[in-house]
Amino acid sequence: MPAAPALDLREEFRSRFAVVPALTENLVDEVYRVRHRVYCEELGFEAVRPDAQERDEYDAHAVHLLLRQAGTGEPVGCARLVRPSPLDPAAPLPFERFCAASLDRSIVDPARLARGTVAEVSRLAVMSQFRRRKGEAAQAAPVSEGDFGTEANPRFPYILVSLYLGIVAMAGIHGVETLFILTEPRLAAHFAKLGVAVRQIGSPIEHRGLRIPSMMSVSGIVSGLAGYVRPLYLEVMEEVAHALRARGDEPPTLH
Repeated sequence: MPAAPALDLREEFRSRFAVVPALTENLVDEVYRVRHRVYCEELGFEAVRPDAQERDEYDAHAVHLLLRQAGTGEPVGCARLVRPSPLDPAAPLPFERFCAASLDRSIVDPARLARGTVAEVSRLAVMSQFRRRKGEAAQAAPVSEGDFGTEANPRFPYILVSLYLGIVAMAGIHGVETLFILTEPRLAAHFAKLGVAVRQIGSPIEHRGLRIPSMMSVSGIVSGLAGYVRPLYLEVMEEVAHALRARGDEPPTLH
C-alpha cells in the first residue's frame, strides 16, 4: 500500500463529506432521486420515471444511506442494504436471482444461512461530477488504482469506501453478519489494500458489465481493517450512531 497511513483519513473525510442514514421518508426520497439521476438519466440502466425516483420491489425491505458534501449538503452518492423480506424470508435477494446458476454452493449456500443474518449491498451510485475521470462515466460507483495515488502523492477513495463502511455500520446495527454483493472483478483487490476480505462465491455473470458474486463478513471487516482505515470507520460509525440517537434509537456499542 502507498504511504496512505500518513493521511489523517478521519479529519480529511469530516472536512469533505457526511454519511447520512436515510431514516425519514424525505431522506429515502432523496436516495431515490440520486439513483434516478445515475441509473436512469445518466447510465440508462433503468427506465426514466415521471417522478424522477428510481425504486424497485426490494426497497420495501432495504435500509438506505446517503453521502453528502460537508457544508453544502449536496448529495454525492448512495447505497442500500437489502434484507430478506419479513413477509417471505426465503424469497431470494437480488444476487440470488441473478446468480442462481453461477453460485458455488460448496462455498456457501445463501438459502441455508439464517436469513436474519444476511443482506446484500446494492444500488451504489455516485453523482456524475464525482466520477468524471476518463473511463468512469459509464460506471455507477467507480474505483481504480489511481484512487490510491502514488507513494509520493497518496490519495484515498473516500466516496466509495465511506459508502461501504456506512453500509457495514448499518449492517451491524441490524444484526447482519454476512454481506453479499455483485462486484467488479478488481474491487476485491482494491479492498484487500484496506484489510477487507472479499471472497468470490461463484463464476462471473454479465450484469451491467462483468460482475462477480462475492461475500464479506461484517465482523471480519471490522476486525480486519487496516490500522489507518479504522479511524475512518469510527467516524462513519459515529455519524450513523448520531443519526440514530437523534431519532431516539439506541445505537450499538462502537468497536
